[in-house]
Amino acid sequence: MSKRWMLCVLLGTLAWGQAAPAALPPTQPGVAARPAAPVDTSAAIPPGAPVITVIGVCPAKPKAAAPGSAAKPAAAAKTPAASAPADCKTVITKAEFEKLASALAPNLTPQLRKQLAGVLPGLIAMSDEAKKKGLDKTPRFEEQVKFTKMQILKRELQQNIQEEAAKVSPAEIAGYYKQNPEAYEQFAVERIFVPRAKQPDSEKIEDDDQKGAKPTEEQQKAKQAEEKAKQAASELEMTKLADSLRSRAAAGEAFAKLQKEAFDAAGMRVESPTVLLPKVRRTGLPPAHAAVFELKAGEVSQVINDTGGHYIYKVDSREQLPIDQVKDEIHNVLQNQRTRDMMDKVNSSFKVETNEAYFGGGADAAMPHPPRMPNPRMAPAPTTPAAKPQTPPESQTPAQSPDAKPN
Repeated sequence: MSKRWMLCVLLGTLAWGQAAPAALPPTQPGVAARPAAPVDTSAAIPPGAPVITVIGVCPAKPKAAAPGSAAKPAAAAKTPAASAPADCKTVITKAEFEKLASALAPNLTPQLRKQLAGVLPGLIAMSDEAKKKGLDKTPRFEEQVKFTKMQILKRELQQNIQEEAAKVSPAEIAGYYKQNPEAYEQFAVERIFVPRAKQPDSEKIEDDDQKGAKPTEEQQKAKQAEEKAKQAASELEMTKLADSLRSRAAAGEAFAKLQKEAFDAAGMRVESPTVLLPKVRRTGLPPAHAAVFELKAGEVSQVINDTGGHYIYKVDSREQLPIDQVKDEIHNVLQNQRTRDMMDKVNSSFKVETNEAYFGGGADAAMPHPPRMPNPRMAPAPTTPAAKPQTPPESQTPAQSPDAKPN
């Protein structure tokens, strides 16, 4: 029981070490490069060779075997009983260490292996001292062990479910590919973005701020009405411009030229705007823009309007990805689906009733996400605030373009 508790503590320590590896600073001219990592020679060590020796801690005595049964091997190499505690030592062989390490983290790197070697002796010594004090016999210890066992069993179940869900046959992959051909079409598209309104005149705003005189309430209302009228006129002008640019695009004019005109008209200073998007699949654009994927190669879409502005697309090419190129993706999709189904089955097998008069409380508010930095060369990705996120049949990261703002 105490060994399992030690494993849990070690697992938490290693998980923390794996969570946030330190980033290497870039090499600068004139600065000596960081020395290369030492060669890993662990494979040359025989399984029975000692790799850690904790001097001063006696090994645990093996439990007496039941009559008629073979004695189980000890968890660590044992040494003869010493006459004094100072002569005691606990020896851990390579095989024993790797058995423990694989139970904690199957893909243990040399760095984490060294971390474990640094943590393990202290845990052995301190747990041995705790046992001498009888701390492994207290009710508090027993309750913590009970809870830890449930946590470990939960992780074991999750791992088992993932392993079972990963058993996807080639026939199942081929069947999924055949049933969802549209999910594996890839499109090369160009896009023109026309801002909803012109950018405000920064020089005029600065002049107004420098006047210093505080306007009266009537003057503020008049100014707000004037700004609202200007905004409406600006939006109408940009809407007309989008319709005009769409007609010219359908007639064959270059998208890069038309995009430059749109940004110039909106007061956005961008020398070479980007119109060619990375190749996208059907989940690469918002649902409101899905009509683009019904176009033939060479066709231009109608103007698509949303809260971000006006969008015009042209499909340069469309192709069907071969199954060999997406079989790993389909495998992951089917594995994820099976994992969800198995977990749903477990989670739906029980019900919970709690005494709210005792627990009470409420959920903590979610932490806000930091704002995304703009890229003025790329038109902003379409926005659909009312649309719900799609559930694509394949796991694909949609191509997104950063928001466009003036330099």
